Amino acid sequence: MTYNPPRRSDGTIEHTRIKQPWPKDRPFRILSLDGGGIRGLFGASYLAEIERKYLGGESIADHFDMVAGTSTGGIIALGLASGKTAAEISKIYTERGEFIFPEPGFVKGPWHWLKSLFRPKHRGTNLRDELLRVFDQEVLGAATCRAVIPCFEGKYGEPFIYKTPHHPDYKKDRHKAFVDVALHTAAAPSYLSAVDSHGYLMLDGGIWANNPIMNALVDVLACYDVPRENIRILSIGTGDETIKLAKQHLEGGKLAWGVSRKVPLLFRLACRAQSKNALGQAYLLVGKPNVLRVDLDEREQHMDLDDVWRAKQELPNFARAQAEANGLLVRQMFLDTRADPYVACAA
Repeated sequence: MTYNPPRRSDGTIEHTRIKQPWPKDRPFRILSLDGGGIRGLFGASYLAEIERKYLGGESIADHFDMVAGTSTGGIIALGLASGKTAAEISKIYTERGEFIFPEPGFVKGPWHWLKSLFRPKHRGTNLRDELLRVFDQEVLGAATCRAVIPCFEGKYGEPFIYKTPHHPDYKKDRHKAFVDVALHTAAAPSYLSAVDSHGYLMLDGGIWANNPIMNALVDVLACYDVPRENIRILSIGTGDETIKLAKQHLEGGKLAWGVSRKVPLLFRLACRAQSKNALGQAYLLVGKPNVLRVDLDEREQHMDLDDVWRAKQELPNFARAQAEANGLLVRQMFLDTRADPYVACAA
């Protein structure tokens, strides 16, 4: 007999949360990481470079009060929340990227492409094996930093956000394994299968929140007695492509919008629009000077979510250049003091 779990939204506490105290002279610092598959190597490499230049190799998470991440950004955020350094996390991409996203080779390539029309391109077991190497059996309740991780639940078609127990109202997820949360937020449609989690069908959070900056910001404003102007946000992207809509897009059908492609134009446009809208909302709420956005320059040629070779060739160099350009500003805004130790709310 198939188990039908209740909707996650059925148990949502909809009243205003009782705000937890926050020191009036202390900023609340958020690190937000976008989704983008193997392009997450940019964010991980950038943070690792900041750690090397300004923190003596110590984890940058020690200087943030909350980390938020979607998809590949969720994996990085969970790694930081589990006490690891960005340098350690970047090795998932540089050393194991080809195992997670293997290339089929010249001979098997056409057959692999044909199969990808009918089922996901990659095996989720490869990613699970790597995540187990990183997280073992750790659970969210043992996190060393507050974390907010957007996913999407496919059975009922609803947003689904995992949160550490940093507020008394947050009790559902404290026993959830880091590995499972990472798998759920990174299950990008057409690349990886949805993950069955006790009757829920979990998919990539990029479906609705590829840039999780507002998920984190709203959570902070709802849960803590902190003035908006005292919130600082470091938001890290995975690169925008230049998208120019031609007449056939504006007046055409399915073929014009590329529904047969691995990442259809419509989905790429939606991710781009969501990210820019979320950034704009954050600027309005806390003031643009309090938000630092770090991203790749827009590019004409799209980088696929599983293009490991190109990512390893390009992104670490871009990350070093960005850290050189704005590292002093990052140090000034976020690294002057360590965050107070995070203590989970009692069960």
